[in-house]
Amino acid sequence: MRFTLPLFAVTFYAFSESLNEEGFFYLIRSDILNNLQEILSFHYVYPLPLNKFQILMKSIECTHNIIETSPTELAKILSISTNHARSILTNYQQVLKINLLDVYNAANIKAIPFNSEYYPENLYDLVDPPTILYAKGDISLLVKPRKVAIIGSRKATNYSSTALEYIVPPLVEKNIVIVSGLAKGADSLAHHAAIKYGGKTIAVLGHGFSHIYPRENRELACQIGGNHLLLTEYPPYVGVQKWHFPMRNRIISGISNALVVTEASLKSGTLITTDHALEHGRDIFVVPGPILKEQSKGTNSLLREGAIPIWDGYQILEELKLF
Repeated sequence: MRFTLPLFAVTFYAFSESLNEEGFFYLIRSDILNNLQEILSFHYVYPLPLNKFQILMKSIECTHNIIETSPTELAKILSISTNHARSILTNYQQVLKINLLDVYNAANIKAIPFNSEYYPENLYDLVDPPTILYAKGDISLLVKPRKVAIIGSRKATNYSSTALEYIVPPLVEKNIVIVSGLAKGADSLAHHAAIKYGGKTIAVLGHGFSHIYPRENRELACQIGGNHLLLTEYPPYVGVQKWHFPMRNRIISGISNALVVTEASLKSGTLITTDHALEHGRDIFVVPGPILKEQSKGTNSLLREGAIPIWDGYQILEELKLF
């Protein structure tokens, strides 16, 4: 189901043809989000998704009124305990005294609220889009029209590495951005392949920038943050939690035009990402694997369910009509 922005929050204005094909952009009304500091501060203490932020704004009308909201009222609006609401409001008042924009800028972090020109429009198709994206690196990659996610098992073998040698170069030639999740295995291989062949890559994280996971990918993360793009929906302090990764996966599929799976077992978390992609009409491309190999059982199952088999990047270009 597509997320619809509330009329009281966003207005669509016709603009020049050079902006995008539709000739529209998003402008947030100043009486709704009249202070970016307020939304950044609230998101810092309670990083709620956009659908919940919509409910909050519908109830209190503008971010300036957050500080006047009682714990009981906030608890009712957000369906949380009164004690939790009281804690949020107390912390919000403290964080509000800090200029988070300056703090983020000093750490080379760019905060991208949902009304920003750099916010990927496809994320509005999610039931629970991020209210804010935090980025390190080249944010212009977010508005590149062609992105392909490459994912797979954390236990990916040389089979994935070899497959990417055939898949990635044709995509890079067409200036397609490679998206993945910085995890061990196939994700890391995808990022490395994009860099190796002179392309651009986006790594979507399931935590804040103060915690790079896995640790062995810190150097890779540094390289991506310097010359490509690191992206997360979590404020910098938020640590690694298991349930964050399925949430991360919806962003990987959400910002991508198509999804490639190299290897995956039947119980792989990769299949969560493919489910998100299918829900939103993305093409799923799969590298066929040996029938007795554990890391090919999930991918071969996807093929049985209708995914498109590939063994080089030109097949993806042909399917997406990008020749």
